Amino acid sequence: MKNLLIGLAIVASVGGYLFSQYWYYLPGVISGVMDPIGDNQPVTWDRGPDQSSETLPPPNIVLIVADDLGFNDITFYGGGISKGSVPTPSIDSIATEGLQFTNGYAGNGTCAPSRAALLTGRFATRVGFEFTPATPQFAELIAGDNYIAENAANYPPSQDLGLPGSELTLPEMLEQRGYHSVALGKWHLGGGEGMTPNEQGFDEFLGFLPGGAMFMEEDDLQVVNSKQDFDPIDKFLWANLKYAVRFNAGGRFKPDSHMTDYLSRQAVRVIEANRHRPFFLYLAYNAPHTPLQAEKDDYDALHHIANHTERTYAAMIRGLDRGIGEVLEALATHGLSDNTIVIFTSDNGGASYVGLPDLNKPYRGWKITFFEGGIHTPYFIRWPAKIDAGSQYESAVAHVDIFSTALAAADVKLPSDRIIDGVNILDYALQQPQRALSRPIFWRTGGYKVVLHDGWKLQLQEQNGKNWLFNLNEDPTEQVNLSQREEYGQKLAALRETLYQLDSQMVEPLWPALIESPIAVDYTIDKLPDAAYETVIWSN
Repeated sequence: MKNLLIGLAIVASVGGYLFSQYWYYLPGVISGVMDPIGDNQPVTWDRGPDQSSETLPPPNIVLIVADDLGFNDITFYGGGISKGSVPTPSIDSIATEGLQFTNGYAGNGTCAPSRAALLTGRFATRVGFEFTPATPQFAELIAGDNYIAENAANYPPSQDLGLPGSELTLPEMLEQRGYHSVALGKWHLGGGEGMTPNEQGFDEFLGFLPGGAMFMEEDDLQVVNSKQDFDPIDKFLWANLKYAVRFNAGGRFKPDSHMTDYLSRQAVRVIEANRHRPFFLYLAYNAPHTPLQAEKDDYDALHHIANHTERTYAAMIRGLDRGIGEVLEALATHGLSDNTIVIFTSDNGGASYVGLPDLNKPYRGWKITFFEGGIHTPYFIRWPAKIDAGSQYESAVAHVDIFSTALAAADVKLPSDRIIDGVNILDYALQQPQRALSRPIFWRTGGYKVVLHDGWKLQLQEQNGKNWLFNLNEDPTEQVNLSQREEYGQKLAALRETLYQLDSQMVEPLWPALIESPIAVDYTIDKLPDAAYETVIWSN
C-alpha cells in the first residue's frame, strides 16, 4: 500500500510538472477532439450560368489580403525581402498595371480589427471590435506579468469574439446587385452564431475560422520549418494550430498541398466557376504570418540566402507571389481582366516576433504598433477598363475605403442607417486633375490612440501621457517627434481635439483587454537592447 501511494505521488508529481511545462498544448488537443480533422476531400464550387445574362455586367471584385506582410517584402518599392533578391512580379504588376496608393493604411495594427474595417467600411472601434480575439490561455502565455487576470473572469468563448451579425458587410451589400461572393482562407471574425462567413454574406467559404492555420504538416517531407524559440506567440501557434480547412459549415479536413498553393488553386477554380456572373472573391491568405513553413522547392530555390529564418520567410513570399500570379492569369484566360477590380493589400505590417529587422523598411514600428511600420501597407487597385496603368495617388487612403469604393463600382448605394467611415477613393484618384482627400483617419487600442490628418499624425498614450507628433509630409519615417516643440503647440492641440472628437464616437470594446504590454518600436523581440528604448503600450 505504501509503495502504491508513493507511486501515485510520483505520477501526480510528474504529471503536474508536465502540465506546468506543456499546458499550452491543451487548446489544440481539445479542438482536435471536439472538431476532428478528416482526410482531404474535393470541393465542388457552385457554378454560374453558361453565359452572361447582362450586356454590361458590373465589375467582378477580387480582394487579395496578405497576412502580416512587411512593407519591404515586395520589390515594387525598390526594396524587397533579402535586398530584393526575391522578386514579386505578380504583386508588383497589380500596381504597375493599375493604381498605387503611396499612403495606404491598414484598419488596425493587428489582424482581426483590420479585417472588420475592410468588410464593413467602418473603423473597427465604431462597432466595438477593438481587440484581436485571443483566448485567456494564449494571452497569459504571451503577456506574462502584463496579463490582466481579472478580465479573464467570465470571458466569452473564443468563437464568440467576432464581428456582430448586425453589421453590414461588403458581400451582403453586393448581393443587391446579384453578386456571388466567395471567401477563401483566413476569416478571424468569429465562429459563433451569426458570425461565420456564410452568415455574414458569403455564398461560399473555404478556409479556417480562427486567426491562423498550419501551412503543411510539420513532418511533411516537402516542408521546411522555422521556429522562433524566443517568441511565445510562435510557441503557442506550433502547439495549437492545425493543418485544416472547412468548406461552408462542414467539418474540418486537410488540404492537399501547402496552404498558400491550395488557396491559390481554389481561387482559380472559383473564377472559372463564376466567369459568367458578377462575383466577389475575398482571397485572404495567411502568408506570410507565422508559423513559418515554406515548400521545400521554394526554399531550395533561394540557396543564396544564408539565414534560415529569412530564407524560409522569403520562400513563403515566393509562393505567395506565384499564387497571385495564377489568379491574375485565370482572369486573363477567361477574358475577365478588363472588367475585374483587383485590390491588393495587407492586414497590417510585418511582425517584430519574426526576428527579421528589415521587414517594414524604411518605416519604424511593427505590427501591433500604430507607427508607420505597423499600419502603412501596400495598397493597389487594378481595373484596366477604368484605371490607366502606372497611376498613382498621394492622399492617405485606408482599409475602410474599400467598402465604399467597391459598392460605387458595382452601383450599389451605401447604407443610410449607420456611419460609414470610408469613401470612394476612385472618385478622388481618377479625377482630372486628381482631388485631394482631406479627412482624419483614426486608430485605437485601449489608451493608445492615433489620428492622421493631411499628413500630420498624432500618437498618444493615455497610460503615461506620452505624445508623438510627426509631419509625415516632411518626415514620412517618423524620425522627429515635434510634440515638445513650442512652435507646434497649436497643431498638437488641434489634432488632439480631432482625435477626441472621433474617440467620443466610438463604442466600448465588445470584450475586455487581457493584455497591456510595452512593445518596442525599433527592435525585434529577440534583439532588445540593454539600454532604454522607445515603446508603445499595447492593449488587447
